[in-house]
Amino acid sequence: MVWKSIKIAVFSLVLLAGCKSKQQEEVSKTNVIFILVDDLGWMDLGCYGSSFYETPNLDRLAGQSARFTNAYAASPVCSPTRAAILTGKHPTRVGITDWIPGNDPKNRPLLGPEDMHQLPLEETTLAETLKEDGYMTFFAGKWHLGNDGFFPENHGFDINMGGHHRGSPPGGYYSPYKNPNLSDGPEGEYLTDRLVDESLQFIQANQQNPFLLYLSFYTVHTPIQASKKHIEKFEAKRASLQDSLPRTITEGLGYTVQNQSNADYASMVYAMDENVGRILEALEELSLMDNTLIVFTSDNGGLSTLQNPTWNAPTSVLPLRGGKGWAYEGGIRVPLLIKKPGNNQSLVVDAPVTSMDLYPTILDILGMEARPEQHVDGANLNPLWDGSKEQPHGTLFWDFPHYHGSGWTPGCAIRKGDWKLIQFYEEDRLELYNLKDDIGELNDLAEKFPEKLQEMSVELERIKDEIGAKTPMENINFETKQGI
Repeated sequence: MVWKSIKIAVFSLVLLAGCKSKQQEEVSKTNVIFILVDDLGWMDLGCYGSSFYETPNLDRLAGQSARFTNAYAASPVCSPTRAAILTGKHPTRVGITDWIPGNDPKNRPLLGPEDMHQLPLEETTLAETLKEDGYMTFFAGKWHLGNDGFFPENHGFDINMGGHHRGSPPGGYYSPYKNPNLSDGPEGEYLTDRLVDESLQFIQANQQNPFLLYLSFYTVHTPIQASKKHIEKFEAKRASLQDSLPRTITEGLGYTVQNQSNADYASMVYAMDENVGRILEALEELSLMDNTLIVFTSDNGGLSTLQNPTWNAPTSVLPLRGGKGWAYEGGIRVPLLIKKPGNNQSLVVDAPVTSMDLYPTILDILGMEARPEQHVDGANLNPLWDGSKEQPHGTLFWDFPHYHGSGWTPGCAIRKGDWKLIQFYEEDRLELYNLKDDIGELNDLAEKFPEKLQEMSVELERIKDEIGAKTPMENINFETKQGI
């Protein structure tokens, strides 16, 4: 009996040690905080050059991160990019090429191709991959990748706080939110604050577990509603500007704002930054900062171009051309900060990268196996921290064969090295730019460099064929309708 008792005691100690070892292994895994801001422009942060908007917390984060100067959204509009981030696939390959449900008018020369209105359940998302590895997964904010049956909880997130089919907050930025997946807060509660309140509760509850926090701010998408806490600060700052009224230039059928002076928008950016600061502070207080990977980016370029001449867009991305909805740089180039766990050194990366790269990069930083059959269009960016000069991509491709409220007409674009080609389907026109010499895409070189134009055209068609890009169809009723 004594020997039997000894064996039971030893077995219990081994079992307890095994459980403790498993728990320690789980705690030692790197946490992931992914922050996605809606419509945030390349020039909307202080660390990217804005002097009117103020982002002290993100500027501080940039000083401890890799800051990418040539980071691109996968699309000039939101839903395709959001699909690309979560799947690691080009949005055209996923089947989502427009914001959901999009707006394909029937009274224009072309008819946009049909695309999907939800993220297919067959895709293995980043959240599902991390969940399989023992991570708790939390989503807060804007989803815009499908309705019932295709929500975050159907794509690998244990908790969904506010994600549904709408692309903008249905009740605006102040409670009541009219959001089926987010209860109303007290009167006057600001949505940006609330999403971070929920995120902080999740972090607190899961500080002993590895977690993925996917914070997808609704801000700074329309409606532009000031943070009441900060609006006076930026109204006073606007009043001090010599150039306080919006200046616009024409861009096709649209009008592009050339200066940053919108105080309401500035207060929204500041409130977003303030809340990112709250997350950073919580990580420090809970001693989680050195064990957490932080990614911060935007889903498309800033809203600086609108077709309606009576509305001024809320921001400017100058010196870039165009804005959200356009395949010019202003519509696709975005901020990207990546802070690796335990690394507080700043790094500036000039290599062109894109949304699909984030999935395989996160897996590699976490020490997890790649899923090349899933993130087929993404490149692992981890070697860039070690000084690799090899470009992650030979060619980048943007596919937007739809009309957009910014004045964009159906088209697509590629970047290869410093060269960029844009194809406009309606006019059957090609434009060629050298971004190294002309970041503002002001000097079309199509006629000056016919051989380069031909080379880029062949490459564009190759990629479209490889990825299965659909082109818009001629609207055979257009002339008839115009004559009525």
